[in-house]
Amino acid sequence: MEGPRIFFTIPIFGGININETIINLFIVSGLLLVLSLVLTHKMEKIPRKKTQILAEKIVLMIDNLVENTMGKQYMKFAPYIMALFASSLCGSLIGVLGFRSTTMDINTTLCWALVTCVMLHYVGFRTSGFTGYLKSFTEPVPFLLPINLIGIVSTPMALSVRHFGNIVGGSIIMSLLYTGLGSLSSMLHLPIPILEVGIPAILSLYLDLFSGFMQAFIFCMLTMVYISNNGPEDA
Repeated sequence: MEGPRIFFTIPIFGGININETIINLFIVSGLLLVLSLVLTHKMEKIPRKKTQILAEKIVLMIDNLVENTMGKQYMKFAPYIMALFASSLCGSLIGVLGFRSTTMDINTTLCWALVTCVMLHYVGFRTSGFTGYLKSFTEPVPFLLPINLIGIVSTPMALSVRHFGNIVGGSIIMSLLYTGLGSLSSMLHLPIPILEVGIPAILSLYLDLFSGFMQAFIFCMLTMVYISNNGPEDA
């Protein structure tokens, strides 16, 4: 599968390529910004508009998810979890509109994973202190230090590759399916490629919609688990 197309290059720092992923990320950000403005336009203390009611339900759903998964002490991470979920879901579903999904680029999911890792280490330092957190890498026994250090690198890689791999895998399956059914239509000498209409549409409903939602949900759940595990035990 080909990588994202490069539209132009900014001639600084040796050349910065502006590719399809970057453009689509701006499109996703713009769509989310417009959606947020529409849902929060002229909000009232007592919600009566459908858009405000929907916005409050979304916020409550994310707040409940964060509280049940991480605890009340971590409610400050709710905006990040919401932004992460929305960016991941819309970044995957933008492919339905004919754009290249932003989550089909390992750089996208890796950036999210690195931000998550910065947050979980921040929580660890805040909870145990600088010395105490560094000492935790030698627990329960000192010779596990190399393995615990490897975990620092493996955590963002596991988060990013899991999401990226599932989205790319679904895209490859759909491409093979379209090609195979197109060839079968030609072999049967069908005047209309009818096999390329019904079956792919049904599978696309799962691979594009359901899989995109599930990967966004799993990424957020793992993020919350990793962060909360570095915090106090009573969190």
